[in-house]
Amino acid sequence: MPKKTKAAAKTMTSKKAKTVTPLKPSKKQPVETKKTKASSTPMQKKGAATEKIKMTPREKIMQEIRQKLLSQRDSLLKEAEATLNNLPSELNFPDMGDQATAETDRNFMLRLRDRERMLLKKIEETIERIESGTYGICEECGNEIGAQRLAARPVTTLCIDCKTRQEEEERIAEGS
Repeated sequence: MPKKTKAAAKTMTSKKAKTVTPLKPSKKQPVETKKTKASSTPMQKKGAATEKIKMTPREKIMQEIRQKLLSQRDSLLKEAEATLNNLPSELNFPDMGDQATAETDRNFMLRLRDRERMLLKKIEETIERIESGTYGICEECGNEIGAQRLAARPVTTLCIDCKTRQEEEERIAEGS
């Protein structure tokens, strides 16, 4: 069996080390460190479990809301695509009543999709706010929006007090 040179031995060990953990700090090390937290060593498992505990209940709620919003966005997009594919291009029926009913149904469906389009825009804005860290802060007063309100209306931008005040102002404006 031929002897391995020191350089060859060093190359072999460094190749093995790179697949497990790098010997020298590199730009990719933090990413690899995150991946190795799920490995089987007890110290690393303890560290990973500690990170989960550090997440506050409010942060957990926000992550749950984010997941719900992502799934809602996907379902809205699928429904919109299905609607566009199934809409008849021309509505010509021999009976005027049938034609009127078909046009009414088509208009109703388009109005629903338009409302869903506006909701989709709000969902996108909310996901951006979650990722930027500004989610759950009232745009008017700057206070935190309650977790129950966020769970009930995830796309809200106002706390309950500011929203109540806004609705009262709208009622007064409509009355005059």
